[in-house]
Amino acid sequence: MQVTETLSEGLKRGFTVVVPGAEMEGRRQARLAELGREMKLPGFRPGKIPLSLVRQRYGTAVSGEILEQTVNDATRDLLAERGLRSATQPKVDLVRGDVAAASGKQAADDLEFTVELELLPEITPPDLAGLSLTRLKALPDPETVEKALADIAKRNRGFEVIEEQRGAAQGEVLTVDFVGKVDGVAFEGGTASDVNVEIGGTGFIPGFAEQLEGLEPGQERTINVTFPEEYQAAELAGKAATFEVSAKALKRPVDGAIDDELAKKIGFEELAQVREVIGQQVQQEYDQLSRMRIKRELLDILADKADFPAPEGMVESEFASIWQRVEADRKEGRVDDEDREKDEDTLRGDYRRIAERRVRLGLLLAEIGRIAQVSVTQEELGRAMRAEAGRYPGQEQMVIDFFRKNPQAAETLRGPIFENKVVDYIIDQATVEERIVTPEELAEVPPAPGEEGAATGQDGKAAAEIHSEASAGDEAEATRPSE
Repeated sequence: MQVTETLSEGLKRGFTVVVPGAEMEGRRQARLAELGREMKLPGFRPGKIPLSLVRQRYGTAVSGEILEQTVNDATRDLLAERGLRSATQPKVDLVRGDVAAASGKQAADDLEFTVELELLPEITPPDLAGLSLTRLKALPDPETVEKALADIAKRNRGFEVIEEQRGAAQGEVLTVDFVGKVDGVAFEGGTASDVNVEIGGTGFIPGFAEQLEGLEPGQERTINVTFPEEYQAAELAGKAATFEVSAKALKRPVDGAIDDELAKKIGFEELAQVREVIGQQVQQEYDQLSRMRIKRELLDILADKADFPAPEGMVESEFASIWQRVEADRKEGRVDDEDREKDEDTLRGDYRRIAERRVRLGLLLAEIGRIAQVSVTQEELGRAMRAEAGRYPGQEQMVIDFFRKNPQAAETLRGPIFENKVVDYIIDQATVEERIVTPEELAEVPPAPGEEGAATGQDGKAAAEIHSEASAGDEAEATRPSE
C-alpha cells in the first residue's frame, strides 16, 4: 500500500492510504473461490460451481466484506509499521473504492481512504520509589464497640403490652393493619397486617408514623401521606396516598441486657465473640477509609507529575460525560451554591479542567500498569460480575448472563480493578510512613488542591469533584487507550 502523511500537528496525525486495485481484486477472487468450495447448488458437484454463479450471488456482499477487511488491515499495519499508539479509535473516511463486484473484464479501482487519529503522548512515569506517602491508621476504641453493641441490643429488644387503654405516645409501638390507596384504589404492596410502628420512628413514608400518635387500640384512622419523589417504586413516586389504619395493640420497647443471652440470640456462643467481630468490622471500615485517604494523596501527587498533553478527543469525551451528569443535577435542582453563582462558561471551564486531569491521570496510571505488566485475571473479573449481580437481589443470574453475552459491558468492570491494582503496585514501590490517628481524624475530608492553590487550579465544587473516590475509580477506565 502507498501511505502519504497529510497531518502532523501536536498529537494529531493524518494519512492518505492507497491500496492497489489488483490487490483488492485478488482478495475478492480468493474469497469468492472459498465460498464456491463451500456452496451447495442442485446440479453441481461440491467445489465445481462456476465462479460466475458465485459472483452473481455473493459478489456485492464479498466486495463490501473485502473493502472493510482491507481498510482495517491497512490501518492496523500503518500504525504498527510506524510505531504509532492511537489514543482513540482512528477516524477512517473512504475516498474511492469499488464496493460492487468487479467483472473479470474490467480492472478494479484502487482503494483510497484517509485516516485521522490522535496519538498517545510520550509518558515518562515518575520514580515510584521516590514517592512519599502517609498511611493513616485508626484503631477501634472500647466506646465504639460498646455503642455498636447497644445498637444490636436495641434492634433485638423485646416489647411489653401496655394494658392501659390510651393513645400511643412518642417512642411507643403500635401494632396495626393498614390498606394503602392511591386515587381511591388499593395499590400493590400497600396492604399489611400486624405491623409494628414506632411512633415518631423511621422506616416508613414521611408522615406515616407521626400521624399515628394518639391512636388507641381498637380505633381506626385514615391518614394522608405523599410518597417521596425518589421512591423506589416509580409508579408511586411523588404521588399522594391514603392509608386506612386499624390499631390492634400498644406496646413499649424493653431494652434487653447486653450479655451472653444476647450473643446467643444473634448466633454466637458468648458476648466476647460479638465484641471481637464488631472490632474486626470496625477495623475493616477504618482500613477502607485509610486506603481511600492514601489513594487520594497518591492521585494528587501523580496528577501534579502528569504534565504531558492530553489528547483532545479523550478530553472531549470525558468532558461530555461529566457535563451530562452536571446538567442532570441542574435539572433536578441539585446544584451547589457556589456553582449556582457561576455562569455557563465558568462552569464549563471548571469541569473541562476536571476532564483534562482525569485523562492525564488515567493515562499515567495506564502507562505505569503497562510497564509493570499489571493485568486483570478472569477470576477477578468474575468476582466483580458476581458482586455487581449481588446488587440486584433475585436477578443475579440475569445480570451475570448479560455480562457474559456482552463483553463490552463486562469491560466496564475491568477498569476499576485495573486501577486499584496499579494503585496498590505504586504504593508498594513508594516510601510509606504510617501514622496513628483518631477515627475522627481519619474520617476528615482532606483539603482539595484548589483550596490550597495547587497546580490544578480548581476550587469549590470542581476541586471536590476531582477528589471524590467515585471519580478516582473511573479515571483509568475512562482514559484507557485503544490498542
